[in-house]
Amino acid sequence: YLSERDLCLIIDDWRLTEAGVLDTASFGSLHDWSHGGRLGNWPTVNGQPQPSLTLARGVPHRLRLVNASNARVFELDPGRFAAHVIALDGQPLPEPLTASRALGSIAPAQRMDLLVVPTGDFAIEELTGGGAFPLVRFRVSGPEPTAPTPRPRPLPAAGLPRPDLGAAATVRLVMAGGAMGGPVSIVHKGRTLSREDLRRTRQVWALNGVADLAAEPLFDVRRGETVVLEMINETAWPHAMHLHGHHFRVLTESAAHPPGAWRDTVLIGPRESVRIAFVADNPGRWLLHCHMLEHAAAGMRTWFRVG
Repeated sequence: YLSERDLCLIIDDWRLTEAGVLDTASFGSLHDWSHGGRLGNWPTVNGQPQPSLTLARGVPHRLRLVNASNARVFELDPGRFAAHVIALDGQPLPEPLTASRALGSIAPAQRMDLLVVPTGDFAIEELTGGGAFPLVRFRVSGPEPTAPTPRPRPLPAAGLPRPDLGAAATVRLVMAGGAMGGPVSIVHKGRTLSREDLRRTRQVWALNGVADLAAEPLFDVRRGETVVLEMINETAWPHAMHLHGHHFRVLTESAAHPPGAWRDTVLIGPRESVRIAFVADNPGRWLLHCHMLEHAAAGMRTWFRVG
């Protein structure tokens, strides 16, 4: 099912000073790097604060949401305006899902496509902290439709290869470091970092004890091999883990991970573990990193090789 209207909504946040200009003095803040990342105080959609867009009444629209922020997880509830989720991270769902707040959270680098048949004005709101801050408002115009609202149908399937869990290579990835995470041992460029080294190098996060790109890949597999990746977050902060070159299935059951969905970025909460599976069918050297960009800069990057 392809909607008659297709809108891309790039959601971002910016850190502005009281004078209303970009806060460049805080670029590279070690506090940001070791905590939740650089969070802004001025959200925008398509570069505009609280824009207002006009939709046709009773006409299906596809709203493509993209979180382009450095580190903010936007807490949304598209169920407030009767939306259906039809794709995640650019990949169609097997069936349209009724949107909910559990499914509506969108982390940095994640995408979510919504199908909306508007009947009245509404807004996409950010719900963090118990409030409801409008990110973008929609004005609905035009006459009442005479035809019944069409039933949501799935988009054409992407045809990605299904993981073979019975023959999978299993890889364990432990995330550690950062503020309030307790003492950890971090190796950077072959050297175990001291407390002073951590401040000097700013490499305060580690994947399997190594900060930044290790000399050897996290894993090396043949083309077409299935990989099960178990990611264990031992830190006090959420991480949006992003896999380059591939989409994966989330094996850990959760309201945020609908069955049959393909993703390339998964949000892993503090002290949470998530298992994913994918077919390594794209040869080359590929990044795996946290998409909270300050976390990536401060060590949360590794790589794998597909032969």
